[in-house]
Amino acid sequence: MTITGIISAILIGIVVGILGRLALPGKQPIGMLLTIAVGIVSAFIGTAIARAVGIPTTTSGVDWLELLVQVVVAAAGVGLVAAIMARRHTGVKR
Repeated sequence: MTITGIISAILIGIVVGILGRLALPGKQPIGMLLTIAVGIVSAFIGTAIARAVGIPTTTSGVDWLELLVQVVVAAAGVGLVAAIMARRHTGVKR
């Protein structure tokens, strides 16, 4: 992956993280920086999943299916991190 690819993945990750957070109902007890970090990681994981299932990731326009996979992964990631953070704040242990 080139430096341009990494920078664009980070920028897309920011958008993906925010979209993933908006896709979840209710309020999440995590900050925006953590949401952005989850989005960046989700962008890389979503691209890997899209490639693994055969979704074309190198087209001349916007890769809508890849973006959808990234947002779904980001929503799951934000939900997971929010659940972990909520458990820490309330002290609930299972």
